[in-house]
Amino acid sequence: MALIYCSFPGNANFFFVPCGFSFDFFYFRCNFPLKNSRGFSEMDVLNKIYKLTGAAIGDYSMIRNGDSILAGVSGGKDSMLLLHVLARLRRRAPVRFSLTAVTFDPGFPGFDADGTKRFCEELEVPHHVIRLNVQNVIERTGTAARPCILCSRLRRGHLYALAKRLDCNKLALGQHLDDIAVSFLICCCRGGGLTTMGPNVPSDDAEIRVIRPFAYVEEKMTVRAAAMLQIPPRGECIYKRQLEESGDRAYFKRQLREMERHIPNLLPNILHSLSDVRPSYLLDRRFLELE
Repeated sequence: MALIYCSFPGNANFFFVPCGFSFDFFYFRCNFPLKNSRGFSEMDVLNKIYKLTGAAIGDYSMIRNGDSILAGVSGGKDSMLLLHVLARLRRRAPVRFSLTAVTFDPGFPGFDADGTKRFCEELEVPHHVIRLNVQNVIERTGTAARPCILCSRLRRGHLYALAKRLDCNKLALGQHLDDIAVSFLICCCRGGGLTTMGPNVPSDDAEIRVIRPFAYVEEKMTVRAAAMLQIPPRGECIYKRQLEESGDRAYFKRQLREMERHIPNLLPNILHSLSDVRPSYLLDRRFLELE
C-alpha cells in the first residue's frame, strides 16, 4: 500500500494511505509558522510539539477520516495544550473529524471551569462540563487514603458515558511521555506487569478508543508551551499535598527526574524500549518456546 504525499497551503505536509473513496490519516508533519489567538509567534518548542504529536498520531493511527473526538480537558496545561493542537489540526488537516471538549468538575474549592470554557470558545470547540462532588464520594466510601483511584474511575466512567451520548468514537487524553514512563515504572515495581498507558487502546467495553496524541511529547515541552499560550489556571486538587508526600505517581516521578541527571536522553530511551518489546527475552511462559 503506497503512501501519498500532499502539500497544502501554509507549508503543511501530509502523508496518506488511500482507502476506498476516502483517505485514512497515516501521518502528518506540521512545518509552518503559526500565531496563536493572542497574536505572538510560536517558537521552536511549539513546532516540535506539533511534529511529535503528528508523528504519534500517524504511527498509532489515532485519527481517521470521520472520527468524532471527545477531548478530556481538565483545565491543566497538558489537556489544554492538547486541545489547542487538535483544534489546529482539525482546521488544517485534509481528513475531517469533529472535536468536542469536556471538563470534569470535581467540586473542589477554587476549581474554575470558566477559564477552560473561554479557552474552548476561542478555539471554537463545543464544551461540556460534568459536575460531581468527588470529595463527598471519597469521604462516604472511606477511600481518602488513595483518592486518585476512585476519582479516576469516576471521571473515566462519566467521560465514557458522555462520549457515547454524543456519538464520539474517540476519547483524547493529555497524558505525555513522562506520564507513560512513570506508569510503566509503577506497574513494574508494583507487580502490575509490563504495561503502561497505551497510545491507542479500546475502552473496557470496546465501544470507544482512548488516544494519547502526546505520547512522544515530554512534559518539559508542555510546560514551556503552556506558558507561551497563557493557558488560564484552574483550582488545584485538595489532595495534592497528600499525593506529593505519599502518592506512587509523585514518588516515581521524582525517581525519574533523578535518573535523568545520570542518563542522557532517558525519556526517548524509555520510549524506544517500549516500542521494541522482545517477548522471548522476558519471563512470561506464554511467549517462550520451552522444550
